[in-house]
Amino acid sequence: MAEMQLLSRRYDAPDVVGAIELCYERGWTDGLPVVPPEEGLVRRMLAAAQVEPQEVVGRVPLRRRTLTAEKVAINAVMAGCLPEYFPVVLAAVAAMADDRFHLHGSMLSTGGAAPLLIVNGPAAPRLGFNAGGNVFGPGWRANATVGRALRLVLINGCGARPGTLDRATLGHPGKFSYCIAEDEAQLPPGWPPLHVERGLEPGESAVTVVASEGPHHVADHASNTPEALLDTIARALQATGEMRGCHVLVVSPEHRAILERARWSKANVRAYLAGRVDRLGPDDLFVVAAGGEAGGFSAVIPPWVGGRGSQPVTRAVADERPPTNDE
Repeated sequence: MAEMQLLSRRYDAPDVVGAIELCYERGWTDGLPVVPPEEGLVRRMLAAAQVEPQEVVGRVPLRRRTLTAEKVAINAVMAGCLPEYFPVVLAAVAAMADDRFHLHGSMLSTGGAAPLLIVNGPAAPRLGFNAGGNVFGPGWRANATVGRALRLVLINGCGARPGTLDRATLGHPGKFSYCIAEDEAQLPPGWPPLHVERGLEPGESAVTVVASEGPHHVADHASNTPEALLDTIARALQATGEMRGCHVLVVSPEHRAILERARWSKANVRAYLAGRVDRLGPDDLFVVAAGGEAGGFSAVIPPWVGGRGSQPVTRAVADERPPTNDE
């Protein structure tokens, strides 16, 4: 690619610590230290995805904000992303800026939702996204930094700073970073990956963004039939109290084994739960395989409270792009 022209304003700092403190002073952090977005790092991020700095990734009309690749790259650097993660970040930002997601409403809502990212396809294992034990927890750079990049884009690109545009009453820890992968290597028969259910090909990489509350653990170490297990999960879903919008059910390997022995597909799971939970439709529930091998725990993730206007959005990840005419 030809030399990239970066348009963002430059700031001087005496050293790395001074640059980090400058980011704090300017309100550019999520409360944690960031990687100072030195120009060379931003260029490497853009080059990894073969995008021009001023390419528009998404727009937020109600905020009069345009999210360019350069601005997204700056925030990805600050979040600690490796350059090879950047195509996933771009796809996630584009999905979040889609009108169907209703980004403006979820950002400013007192309900405190966060964009949950679910990564599928070959990019997930290749880039080291965690789909196993501690899937919602710390320890994996790809999950932590890609999820954090979205939060920094919301803060710095959309003005969603806590106490101003971000009006969450409580919030939840997923507002720092909320990113998982689906365990496609251990999917039971009849369990297509989420992105395939959403219309993409198995060989494509993709990210799905859902406006979500935090995960609610569902413990069941006693059930040995699908009906008994799903009755436990149905009670957890009903107890969340919010039926408008898209729910996510994350099923651990122990619980998946019960369903697999009985040859229950994802469609069977959705249909059964829709019959047990008031006002829950089969199309309002994503079933995702993830989590550690040991422990009879799954999780239900309720939608953004009041999020009737927010729909999940799935975007393909552009792992490779054709070279530009300048290359």
